[in-house]
Amino acid sequence: MAYDEYLQERIDRILSEKNILHEARKMMGGLCYMVDEKMCFGIVKGDFMARVGTEQYSILMEREGARPMDFTKRPMIGYLFVAPEGVDREDDLEFWIQRCLDFNPEAKASKKRKKSSEGS
Repeated sequence: MAYDEYLQERIDRILSEKNILHEARKMMGGLCYMVDEKMCFGIVKGDFMARVGTEQYSILMEREGARPMDFTKRPMIGYLFVAPEGVDREDDLEFWIQRCLDFNPEAKASKKRKKSSEGS
């Protein structure tokens, strides 16, 4: 198991209850939830990955289980990992999902790769 499937079920239920259109993609060894074609949040092993932007970053870092998202010893600005103890309770998971959904309209979508032209 590359990511926590029970956490996936809980997230899927919350998004369904909120009627949030989304796409779940396997990415970075985990699962990434796309909202409006932008990475919104995800699951990496047992951690919840939150895209929250920079404005609320330092405040959110104070919540239980939150830490900088760091894959390569360089934290990704505006992203956090939340350890399982920070999302064990439903209201905590809903809090984090809502913070990510609140930031999503401000988030920039990744640039689409140009498809190579045939015959060039």
